[in-house]
Amino acid sequence: MNLFRRAAVGAATLAIGGLLATAAPSSAAPSPTLAAPDIPLANVKAHLTQFQSIASANGGNRAHGRPGYKASIDYVKGKLDAAGFTTSVQQFTSGGATGYNLVADWPGGDPNKVLMAGAHLDSVSSGPGINDNGSGSAGVLETALAVSRAQLKPTKHLRFAWWGAEELGMVGSRHYVNNLPTTERAKVSGYLNFDMIGSPNAGYFVYDDDPTIEKTFKDYYAGLNVPTEIETEGDGRSDHAPFKNVGIPVGGLFSGAERAKTSAQAQKWGGTAGQAFDRCYHSSCDTTSNINDTALDRNSDAIAHAVWQLGTDTPVPPGDSYENTTDVTIPDNGAAVTSTVNVTGRTGNAPAALKVDVDIRHTWRGDVVVDLLAPDGTAYRLKNSSSSDSADNVIATYTVDASSETANGAWKLRVQDVAAQDTGYINSWKLTF
Repeated sequence: MNLFRRAAVGAATLAIGGLLATAAPSSAAPSPTLAAPDIPLANVKAHLTQFQSIASANGGNRAHGRPGYKASIDYVKGKLDAAGFTTSVQQFTSGGATGYNLVADWPGGDPNKVLMAGAHLDSVSSGPGINDNGSGSAGVLETALAVSRAQLKPTKHLRFAWWGAEELGMVGSRHYVNNLPTTERAKVSGYLNFDMIGSPNAGYFVYDDDPTIEKTFKDYYAGLNVPTEIETEGDGRSDHAPFKNVGIPVGGLFSGAERAKTSAQAQKWGGTAGQAFDRCYHSSCDTTSNINDTALDRNSDAIAHAVWQLGTDTPVPPGDSYENTTDVTIPDNGAAVTSTVNVTGRTGNAPAALKVDVDIRHTWRGDVVVDLLAPDGTAYRLKNSSSSDSADNVIATYTVDASSETANGAWKLRVQDVAAQDTGYINSWKLTF
């Protein structure tokens, strides 16, 4: 996970990459069982041992532009090629050095509905990066290999990715998204991100960016009787951000970085209160000794659960939608503005899971507060302002329990910019009943 904000990302220099190698597709196989397999912890840890060995043989790290990173790419690619994936290596340039993304496609599935799972493979230059982010990389790799072992025939097309130069500001994943044609972006039904899933003083954090993906992970942990919390420490700081910024649904898992575990968190998760979730974050001690096996095991199993659940699901027919696509300018540090959707012809109340799709274009989303106003004026807060939320745009789907509200009437999206120096507008918004 990187510490960079918008300035670091903007300073990166990218170059269009190409395909360096491909592997043959797998042979035909029997239909799989849809229940996700258990991901062997020993297999995940074996990948971490390889990443440690690679770092030790290459100056102690696996950072962008260093030989340890390219060796890590080669290791992962070799495993995937042997398992029947079609792999491609995408090149980019940042800081005068060549970087690499590795993308692996599993044959089959609907090519117009692509489910992606990914993790950044680079470390910082000060250490081998075994938790950050060998852990996520290994969990995603072993899940991909489990897909091959099961000869899974998913409903959706499965694509796995390992990103370069995340520690310099999500450079690799941003390059991938920026160079993905609009028609291809539209095919990506979701992106799952796994950055630091084996922190030694672990917490269990779930991204709340997309309600369906969030529920998938929460339900998994509820089945283990493991409480979760919403992930906030890494929001906008990892490779899901470039996908989210172009409107692709995202989700993921995180076990904590430099923040200290609270007493309440230690009470429900174990570990040490007052100590960082990962005391070796971005340090030379982020080695194979810097891993919580229980967290790594649970989170790796959760990756597989999500891939099986979201990749083999049956689409739910959409409900009735009501949309307003008229642009509304949002004054900088000014009064709130509204956009209205008129709902007619319905009976009874709105649903308990009213979907609110929001597309707000803004140069600093942390300034923006968003509410849904019911016809009777009741306000439902969708998004608060946050000085640390430095990404552009608010492109998201929210779910509101509006079952106490009459369905018919004038529903409004209310948006206010509460800080100076950034501008934007409501591009469109939609209610789905």
